[in-house]
Amino acid sequence: MTRSIDRSRDLSQPLDRLSADERMKDASDYLRGTIDEGLLDRITGAMPCADDVKLMKFHGIYQQDDRDLRDERRRQKLEPAYQFMIRVRLPGGVCTPAQWLKLDELARAHGGETLRVTTRQTFQFHWVLKNRLQPVIQGLHDALLDTIAACGDDSRGVMCTVDPQASRFHAEVAAMAKRVSDHVIPKTRAYHEIWYGEERIASSGPEDPFYGRTYMPRKFKIGFALPPSNDIDVYAQDLGFIAIGGPDGLEGFNVVIGGGMGRTDQAPETYPRLASLIGFVPASQVIACADAVMAVQRDYGDRKDRQRARFKYTIDDKGQDWIKAEIERVMDAPFGEPRSFIFTSNGDTPGWSATPDGRQHRTIFVENGRLDRKLLDAFRDLARIHRGTFRLTPNQNLIVAGVKPEDRPAIDAVLGDHGLGTDTFSALRRNAIACVALPTCGLAMAESERYMPSLIARIESILASHGLSAEPITIRMSGCPNGCSRPYIAEIGLTGRAPGKYNLYLGGGFHGQRLNRMVRENVGEAAILELLDDVIGRYSRERKPDERFGDFTIRAGIVREVTEGRFFND
Repeated sequence: MTRSIDRSRDLSQPLDRLSADERMKDASDYLRGTIDEGLLDRITGAMPCADDVKLMKFHGIYQQDDRDLRDERRRQKLEPAYQFMIRVRLPGGVCTPAQWLKLDELARAHGGETLRVTTRQTFQFHWVLKNRLQPVIQGLHDALLDTIAACGDDSRGVMCTVDPQASRFHAEVAAMAKRVSDHVIPKTRAYHEIWYGEERIASSGPEDPFYGRTYMPRKFKIGFALPPSNDIDVYAQDLGFIAIGGPDGLEGFNVVIGGGMGRTDQAPETYPRLASLIGFVPASQVIACADAVMAVQRDYGDRKDRQRARFKYTIDDKGQDWIKAEIERVMDAPFGEPRSFIFTSNGDTPGWSATPDGRQHRTIFVENGRLDRKLLDAFRDLARIHRGTFRLTPNQNLIVAGVKPEDRPAIDAVLGDHGLGTDTFSALRRNAIACVALPTCGLAMAESERYMPSLIARIESILASHGLSAEPITIRMSGCPNGCSRPYIAEIGLTGRAPGKYNLYLGGGFHGQRLNRMVRENVGEAAILELLDDVIGRYSRERKPDERFGDFTIRAGIVREVTEGRFFND
């Protein structure tokens, strides 16, 4: 299917009546702005033009500053300690050993000797200075990697289940995720001109025929899930494809639309929403379906109020039946009836596992996705001998995948040399996710990555006191309400409100199938632990066989079940 022509701005509305970001995109010359000039400015460590800071997100780059130093630098009348985060586009989280070695080299040279595995299966460099941006991006290019559309109002990096035991057609679905990712990224040459130094190519046609001059109203997230694993949290995606297999292999995908975790405190018109199942498409129709769904959001999404610009609000404002019919019209085909499927978890399988092809796979726990110097050393040694691939999981862990049986002893030896030979982490810690938050994220209101390990230790003590040390419970923490760690579908969710203060949520589904509800607002650690001690104690005494913690909190009346797929506060 040919991608639809540009209708990316509501042409019935004058541009000056749309949001400032829409006007900025329209005037950006297809994401060029004055980025190339700003990179040459050595007076400041920041980009001098505020619009360029926003445009660089489309190039996978966020301007940030070290918030630990902000007050002190202000007192010294210095500008903030500016640095940049660079996010790699890595469809499905698949990385070759050669690419890993290049990422390692760049992180050591320009990224503060650290890398981070994100909740969307890719890498982030932090602490990159402005004059190091081009060397990093050009280094990635040498390894056939880029950062195009890793951020911005476009289709973000496409996710795919990485559990090698999930399906015998995993490779087929992973290849589809890569194909979709390559298809939906912006086609503007701005990236190649700014970062690779290529010449601008004259053209008589629109430079980005699908996205147009104003791209999407907001970010758009796509993911592929392979039952029984929902590791990508498919119901949190704007567009989700749930793989359906038959006796002859992959048959197609159930399609879900309208998921999204972001919300704003004190703004009840914003809310997290679970994606809705609308039908089935054969595998041959996936690209056409993705085009159609994105075109509907492009054309009807709110371009006046960015708080209401995500696809979930377009669906709720227009009505799901209307949206589905419009997708079918653009796709020029009806959806089939949804096929049956079942999810049983959204976590990772620890340790070694094997697949019918005779290959073995080792999952390594990486707390909160942070690869410090010790882990970088370990994985560099692995990459030097590994003959398969690395897979990043949506739970911020790493799978050494595709190991031949004869190669396993060498892999084990490297892991043992670096103290990674055994997995001694609790079930709670293995099922925990935290966003970056302070000190680099400009949106963070409270700690997350740096605080989560100590909070987990205190909750582990509570579980142990009630005889539940081995009980897997999903717990997610974000430093603000935006929900990068997908906290609103966790059995225990925490979102930052202020330093040391969080909203506490209970009742999400163990495999991401249900939203939770707020049970405490703007409270500190003592109040959080007191409530969890009480609820976990009741869970220990009153639970039914095989009953999950989130399910118990609903059955016991601790929280009221969310049935609408969108409202979560009492």
